[in-house]
Amino acid sequence: MMLADAIAAFVDRDFARETEFLAELVKVPSDNPPGDCAAHAKRARQLLERLDLAVETHDVSRSTVEAAGMKRVTNLIVRHRFGDGPVVALNAHGDVVPPGLGWRLDPYGAVVEDGAGGPVMYGRGVAVSKSDFASYTWALLALKAAVTQGGKLAGTLELHFTYDEEAGGNVGPKWLLDQGLVKPDAVIAAGFSYSVVTAHNGCLHLEVTVTGKQAHAAMPEAGVDALEASNAILAALYAHRATLARIRSGTAGIVSPTLNVGLIKGGINTNVVPDQVVFRIDRRVIPEEDPAEVEADLRELIAVSARHNPQIKLEVRQLLLAEPLTPQPGADRIAAAIQRHAKQILGVEVPVTGVPLYTDARHYAAAGIPIVLYGAGPRSIREANAHNANENLRLEDLRAATKIVAMAAADLLATR
Repeated sequence: MMLADAIAAFVDRDFARETEFLAELVKVPSDNPPGDCAAHAKRARQLLERLDLAVETHDVSRSTVEAAGMKRVTNLIVRHRFGDGPVVALNAHGDVVPPGLGWRLDPYGAVVEDGAGGPVMYGRGVAVSKSDFASYTWALLALKAAVTQGGKLAGTLELHFTYDEEAGGNVGPKWLLDQGLVKPDAVIAAGFSYSVVTAHNGCLHLEVTVTGKQAHAAMPEAGVDALEASNAILAALYAHRATLARIRSGTAGIVSPTLNVGLIKGGINTNVVPDQVVFRIDRRVIPEEDPAEVEADLRELIAVSARHNPQIKLEVRQLLLAEPLTPQPGADRIAAAIQRHAKQILGVEVPVTGVPLYTDARHYAAAGIPIVLYGAGPRSIREANAHNANENLRLEDLRAATKIVAMAAADLLATR
């Protein structure tokens, strides 16, 4: 039996078990924030060990985790050596955004319903990216099964299951790399089934604190109105946002930079001049931009717009600076292997593209490791309702992605 045939047969034969594995992961909350994901890592380890996989657990120190804005992080590594050769890693994250409002079904129920394209599972993280805990695990199991039937592979396949993608990846993939615990030659990270992603936006988060002086609302002239000053800054930011559409990216799938003010708080009471306002800015950075220049320009814009009131105190703090992902040498070989098998399994051409999101894949790229994003999911974030109510995954996409990832990994681990 050919290697690809053995892989496909195993995935089909074992697919009910893979689906049950995913459901068990969805049922354990791992919301970030608050970022206490240790229980999920414990459950994932139990499930992996039941599959006769040796699991390394790596707890990140409390001080490091808290500095990243989280509570507890345990990263998991599974390694299987087929022989001498390259190390190929598959990376997915188990932390998810909180479910929010508007759910039709229990966000932790892993309920399966019939859909137009077959069964669909619903739940927070079912698409981003607990699905790829399942697809990558069963890709490894399929390769192990194929080898027992005469298939020949070289090198090592690793699973990197991390827990801080929603907080930036510093205590997930970056921590594993910085600690010298992993050093793969190529990586496939969580993605969707109908495109291979080799580039994505970067992201800058700034927190702006505007401080004035409180006073009685009946005597506003006695105070320094922080909200009035913030209004001037916000007006300047929104005027700047309108100009960003004129900046165009040359990367397929990415259009222009964006700016969003996503959080604001301040004031004491209705009858008090507000003494302080704090708001946070999300600025997406296209691959062609220099993140440091983007930050410097924003800081200057904020400072200039606050100068009309010298009594105001202004503090701008960087919360996050995620570099854009750009293709690394060798990424084309990974993408080509995925495309070849995706066309065979899905029956459609799967393009290489970029996305306007940012991911922790950038940490592998920063270490000079070729990486692409590919995994189980539909054609778009919107279709999956990722980061939205009623997040869902068509189970046939899970089946297809598992086969494709396993076959692509086999190509990368093929004996020469």
